[in-house]
Amino acid sequence: MGCCVAAGPVPGLRQTPAMPTASDRPLTAPALRLALIAGARRVIAARDGLNRINVFPVADGDTGNNLASTLGSVLHGALSRPSQHAGDLLSRVGNDAIDGARGNSGAILAQFLHGVAERVRPLPELDVRSLAAAVRQGAQSARQALAQPVEGTILSVITAFADELDAAADSAQSDTRSGFTRALVRARRALADTPRQMALLQKAGVVDAGAQGFVDLLEGIAEFVEGGPRAVRMRTGAPMAANDAGGSVVHDHEIDPDRRWCTECLLLGDGLDRNRLRVALEAIGADSIVIAGGASRLRVHAHTGSPQALFDACAAQGRVEGMKADDMIRQQAVAAAPQPLVVVTDSAADLPDDIAERYAIGVVPARVDLDGRDYLDKIGLSTDEFYRRMASSRQLPRTSQPPPGDFRRQFELSLAHHARVLYVGLSRALSGTLQSGEHAAARDPGRRVRVFDTINAACGQALLVWRAGELAAEGRDDAEVVAELERLRPLTRMWAIAPDISHAVRGGRIPHWAAPIARLSALTPMAKMSVDGRMVVAGLLLTRARAPEAFARRVARQLRAGQRWRVIVGHCDARAEGERLLAALRTRLSISEDRLVETGAAIGAHAGQGALIVAVQPAPDA
Repeated sequence: MGCCVAAGPVPGLRQTPAMPTASDRPLTAPALRLALIAGARRVIAARDGLNRINVFPVADGDTGNNLASTLGSVLHGALSRPSQHAGDLLSRVGNDAIDGARGNSGAILAQFLHGVAERVRPLPELDVRSLAAAVRQGAQSARQALAQPVEGTILSVITAFADELDAAADSAQSDTRSGFTRALVRARRALADTPRQMALLQKAGVVDAGAQGFVDLLEGIAEFVEGGPRAVRMRTGAPMAANDAGGSVVHDHEIDPDRRWCTECLLLGDGLDRNRLRVALEAIGADSIVIAGGASRLRVHAHTGSPQALFDACAAQGRVEGMKADDMIRQQAVAAAPQPLVVVTDSAADLPDDIAERYAIGVVPARVDLDGRDYLDKIGLSTDEFYRRMASSRQLPRTSQPPPGDFRRQFELSLAHHARVLYVGLSRALSGTLQSGEHAAARDPGRRVRVFDTINAACGQALLVWRAGELAAEGRDDAEVVAELERLRPLTRMWAIAPDISHAVRGGRIPHWAAPIARLSALTPMAKMSVDGRMVVAGLLLTRARAPEAFARRVARQLRAGQRWRVIVGHCDARAEGERLLAALRTRLSISEDRLVETGAAIGAHAGQGALIVAVQPAPDA
């Protein structure tokens, strides 16, 4: 995809042959590899500027992160190993890009690289004609990946680059270096034209972010052409996009609330049919559809109102992996939030929806395994649907922590617009979720992500997240917020009751001796969150029929009189009982604010249907 010259050795990299200067001097794999490394690193360095000018297809401020992640998968994969065969190198680049593609522009770029690779797979070296033919096929392939191609985007710039490279290949005087230079000039002009092709860009006063990212890739390759292996070194500062003044772009582009989820997955199988899958996605109302890849692996991207409907449509053709779904309305709110600190949590926290929206709190979903299928907690599988399927399932559901990559994506989005991130997480004693967050936080070179262990879960964790969001919105820094959370942590208390504790026993949360007592009597077991962040048996209620009211009495007796409380009540598919519990608590406690929430699968898988949870915390006004 580019050309290069050698200018001395690079520490840690093999020295490469000089860039050919005539059409009979082919482009070798070692030179191509270093050129692509330089281009990828240019895009990664420019990610923040790209995030700031991102207004199409939705203004969710993550195009830079998406392109950087896509190319990062290539850097850590195919480009991390020397190669002596250009076609083999590009094949590995294309596959890695498909596997790691993120976002609309990332998927289009991945399909471009995949198309380039398909053309030159058998070729050990490239000349200007084979390079031009490969880029042409990549441009066509990228366009075919979209259900509805739009001009004024990365597609327009890729096409312009391919057109000029074609023209250069037809010139008897052209070689790979001069042909690439001509095509880059044309790509720059096409980038400058994008606002004239799309009114949305013109109104915002920016070029298309994806198109800018593609030109950044070419510019990085050009730096290698001019400067040799020095350009392979990572830059220390991120260059601004050409038209970026340093602040976020002001625009009024609204995200369709019926398609608020930017949803992606990797689909693996044999004989995958892109056209059939596209029809299936259009049938569920998805738009911004990009399907990149080939017959054995596809990267699927779309905007939809139901992430699970997309995953199900994909599962009809093959095996679904790498699921993710980002709430673009929440992303837009995070980008617009004025405070320097933003709060992130995980889906084990039963955070009320209005609180999450008010404070633009990012939520990283856990995974739920039900009947052999993986789901995203509270996103891919709603709580209602989870409990419905759980009731008819022959196996108990299992949960697993989000992978570090999911946390890293959320942290990167937040850090693109804010100085610091505080992750307020599930108790370390209950899950590896907190450790996943810590691993992702450690990847940030600026150490801008702080991790706080709530030593709690569900409603108790949510109360601490709620308070953190309030303080962040007031402009408090992470040290102040953490100090307040540390004060509140031992004062935030949680209890639970469950009519059927078999799930908790089998999962190891409740001791086995409690099971026969609950099963053979009219007693209702009660548990509480211990000081070390574990659920432990806290006694028995002497009733089942009036368990919510008895539970409220027991909780009230254990709390200090005269204290005002903030309360969250959670229920596992038992709304009527949850309402009874909350009503009983209101008669016995001085409550400043309360919420009734449906407890998600991350907790419900262990607590079982019918479980009720109460969490209390001293009210801020107290």
